[in-house]
Amino acid sequence: MAFPSKGDRVAHGEYGNGTITDLDIYHTVIDFDAHGSRRFVTSRVVLERTSDPGPTAAERRSALAERTRALKPKKVKVPKAAKAVKAKAEAPAN
Repeated sequence: MAFPSKGDRVAHGEYGNGTITDLDIYHTVIDFDAHGSRRFVTSRVVLERTSDPGPTAAERRSALAERTRALKPKKVKVPKAAKAVKAKAEAPAN
């Protein structure tokens, strides 16, 4: 069996360990344990085989939830004065 192939566990110098999810002569897609999915040019990506079994399903869900929380925009408190100005601007003119 040739290396790499779909489903292989690999190690990348920058992103760490991951699983190859898609592979063709042009692109290799790897789902990294800590960084999500990344797409590489097949002829240029440098990978090493790893014996790391990868995270369990529960660990993957937890990591995904953590990444999602980090990407959510924070709510910004609007000062009362700004709310009053907005309300006045939206009020119908008589």
